[in-house]
Amino acid sequence: MNDINHVTKDKLVADFKAVVADAEELLRLTANQAGDKIGDLRAKLQDHLVAAKAKLAETEAAVVEKTKAAARATDDYVHDNPWKAVGIAAGIGLVIGLLIGRR
Repeated sequence: MNDINHVTKDKLVADFKAVVADAEELLRLTANQAGDKIGDLRAKLQDHLVAAKAKLAETEAAVVEKTKAAARATDDYVHDNPWKAVGIAAGIGLVIGLLIGRR
């Protein structure tokens, strides 16, 4: 389940980056447009874009921190239980070998 959350967060961050890039492109394309309404809309979009970038940076930092925490926990477990880790790795290798051998 944790891997699913990580993949979902990664996908969300990637999608959010695409939206931000599209919004920036829209701002560039409408830079020469005149009028009060378009000016107000551009200002509003720019404000939302700044807020979205800040939120994106926070989300990325949280994902990186959680990934680092998981890596530290795994490293600690392996150091505290080296024989269990070897046994688990051997078991996983055996299962993968059996699955590959069936083909």
